Amino acid sequence: MKTTPITSADLARSVIAVPPLCRDEKLELADAENVRLIRHLEGGGVRILLYGGNANLYNIAVSEYPALLDFLATNAGEDTLIIPSVGPFYGNIVDQAAILREREFPAAMLLPTTFPATPSGVATAVRHFVEKSNTRAVVYIKDESYITPDEVKALVDDQLVAWIKYAVVREDPLQDSYLDELIDKVDSNKIVSGIGEQPAIVHLDHFKVIGFTSGCVCVAPRRSMMMLEALKANDLDLAESLRKGFESLEDLRNGHGPIPVLHHAVELAGIARTGPHLPLLSGLDEGLLATISESAKTLLDWNTMA
Repeated sequence: MKTTPITSADLARSVIAVPPLCRDEKLELADAENVRLIRHLEGGGVRILLYGGNANLYNIAVSEYPALLDFLATNAGEDTLIIPSVGPFYGNIVDQAAILREREFPAAMLLPTTFPATPSGVATAVRHFVEKSNTRAVVYIKDESYITPDEVKALVDDQLVAWIKYAVVREDPLQDSYLDELIDKVDSNKIVSGIGEQPAIVHLDHFKVIGFTSGCVCVAPRRSMMMLEALKANDLDLAESLRKGFESLEDLRNGHGPIPVLHHAVELAGIARTGPHLPLLSGLDEGLLATISESAKTLLDWNTMA
């Protein structure tokens, strides 16, 4: 695992994968399967792995957290950045901060929640987390009521933030007054598009954010990296043609839940056995799995084409 501080160059050179976490039938970490998924991503050129919502870290036991961190640090490639998550609730944040303080992760993301929470309370939690963990924070904005741009600016100015994952869904991503204000207050090289390939072209081309996160990159890492490279080269036609390749699986994720669909897709494509969902999540209906399987296998086949 790479332990140096995360730079804008890091965020620009790799899609930030947000993978599921593989578990066995006893809901314990499935080490070999998680390694298979990590190698699949690294084989496609991905060098940043963010373990958060898709890994269902919302529901992880704090008692399991040290073993997870040590496993990820040991099994990631030497040039791969690993970013774990903490939270979403304050008690988890401070307990996990103490565990992170003993390790060398370059950053950790605070999982967002809007209840019970206030924007100023979230900002205070970020400050407490960095103080207690000695680890810079990734601020994950899924809802504009979560934290204000002014509060984000203050955290950035105080050098507490590694980067910002911006993931507020808009009907038209070009029309986003919150993101306009955020970019007016914070260097766009600190901001990453956080909703996969679908709005990434608008976010990188129009708003000039530095990179993007993806779940579907776990199936087709090579193609997702090609899309990032096309955007950096300002080849918007190529980027758009690559974006369309992810639509089928992304539509399924939007329709049936982004976390469970991706969890099933990685296994059904034959990449790694993700196993059962850690509660409070559960598996999807059997009738839907054939559709997910077809979409995931098509995406994986596309990933391997010349």
